Formats: sequence, C-alpha cells, structure tokens
Amino acid sequence: MYELRKDPLLGRWVAVKKESRAPSDYNIPVEDYKENSCILCPGQESRTPPEITALRDGGSWSVRVFPNLDLVFHIEGELGRKGVGMYDKMNSIGANELIIESPYHNRRPEDIGVTQMTRVIQMYQDRITDLKRDTRIRHILVFKNSGRSAGAIYTHPHAEIVATPVIPKRIKDELDGAMQYYSYKERCVFCDMMKEEMKTGERVIFETRDFIAFCPFSPKFSFEFWILPKRHHCAFEEIKTSEIEDLGAMCTTVLKKIRQVLRDPPFNYVIHTAPYRITKQNMWHTLGEDYHWHIEIVPRLTGMSGFEWGSGFHILSTSPEDAAKYLREA
Repeated sequence: MYELRKDPLLGRWVAVKKESRAPSDYNIPVEDYKENSCILCPGQESRTPPEITALRDGGSWSVRVFPNLDLVFHIEGELGRKGVGMYDKMNSIGANELIIESPYHNRRPEDIGVTQMTRVIQMYQDRITDLKRDTRIRHILVFKNSGRSAGAIYTHPHAEIVATPVIPKRIKDELDGAMQYYSYKERCVFCDMMKEEMKTGERVIFETRDFIAFCPFSPKFSFEFWILPKRHHCAFEEIKTSEIEDLGAMCTTVLKKIRQVLRDPPFNYVIHTAPYRITKQNMWHTLGEDYHWHIEIVPRLTGMSGFEWGSGFHILSTSPEDAAKYLREA
C-alpha cells in the first residue's frame, strides 16, 4: 500500500510506500571508472585550465578552482537577447567552474576532517560572492555529483558551480511556491517546515547549534534529506563565519551517515540560494522574508519510471520517517 503526500512548497504530490524498503534492499551498482591519470590531482595543474583561485596550506593547495573543461556557459561576451519570430534566444553567458575539494584522489573532504570541509564551504561562499558581482548573471547553483550514475565524470572529490543568465524553471517553481505561501500565511514555508520537524522529531537526522538535517515530509526520492540553517536567511553567501564552521561539522557527519547506511551510494547535493535580486514588478519583493537557503542531498538508489518522468509524480519505496531513523541511528 502507498499513501499520497502533498509538498507544501511546490504543491506536487508523491506516493510513499507504507511498508518501507530497508537500505539493504537497494541494489546499488558498483562504480567502474577507467582513469589512468587524474588531471585533478596535485602535480597535474598544467593539464587543467588556468586557476581561478585556491586555498593553500603552506605551499600546496587544499581547495582549488578552475573553469570546467567542457564549458556550456561562458563569462566572455554579451547576452545578445533577441527574438526569432515567436521564439526567444540569447548567448550562453555565465560560468562553469570545478571546485576540487581535496588534494587527495581517494580522500573526500569529510574524511580529512571538519577543517577541510569548512574550507570547501568557505570556497563555495567566496565563488558565489564573486560571481554575483556580474549583473548579467541571474542564478548560481553549487552542486556535487558523486558517482557515475549521479553524473560525476571524475572520481577525485569535486563540486561544480554553474552561473546562468536566467532562473531555471525548477528554481523558479520553488521561489514562486515560497512567495505564495508567504503571501497567504505571512511566514516562511521553510521555517514552518523546520519548526514542524523539530516538534515531531520523527524525520530529523542530525542537529547542531546552527543547522538541522531532516527528511522532508514529501520528498522526491527515498533517503532524500535537507540541511537548513536555523537562522532565517535567503542567501547562502551571507552565512556567518561561525555558521560555516558549524555547517562543516554537519556535512562531515551526514555525508558519512549516508555512506554507512547505504553502502557508499552515488548521490547529488545542491545548494539552493536566492537569485540575483533584480527589481521587477511583482517579483521577489519579499524574497528576504519568504525564501530560506538550504542544501538538498539525494542518494541515487533507483531509476525513474515513465510514469514519474511523464507526470512529475514521484514514488518512494522507503518512507522519510524510516529513512530518517536509519540515518539518525548510524
């Protein structure tokens, strides 16, 4: 049997199986990479595009950033917006960057320690702050693909930044949902969700001084969970230094939990933060009040069916309550 649940943010429905599958019931494929020489490792810097920035410990780098080798969005040029009959188009102005999160090929930042995880988060903040100075850019997405089936090209620990001249549809739907909730209740939907989760506790995975990790009531995927700052703020780049350190501890803990419980699954995580706030009529005037930056982490355990692709109606074989219990107890 399944039960249907409605997402209070996007208004979509999901189907959740009442008799949850355990972590051991998922058949997670073994990753098979063929890498003879990793260009992301120290000593291979000449094989990558010129460095944008880096954090260094002594003479060697601990976190390094350079343009992606296969650029979709280019920082040089003009937007060149124009119409072609009834259609619209523009040049692919923006940015693609790789953030190399560890100098070690087989050691992820959460395995090196909280200090390294904190450095990585600091770099996320620095790059978003720098890219938002470009008024052509409307939205910036920081994300991580871990494992081939999650979209990773390299095994070396890394994340990516993509800055775009438009707000992607998925993000706009989230912004619109938050704005509509606020216009009706005059409260942040994310703050309300966080208070509800803290009150019941059944979907909470881990909590620190400044952050909480929980499985949402109506997730898109089994074992999906979110990290929210307890302090309401719409923009990730305005995180405080003390919060960066606390988030480093949070990420170190929860990333190890999903690897332990789900036997090192492929996964994605994405930082959802406010877009560049260009004043438009009836747009984003309450963004500071209604939106709440957060991180979404999704283990890739199963594929999507034709029904899910065609309808946007997701089906979960493990309930968020049971998923949170497995992760909380790890």
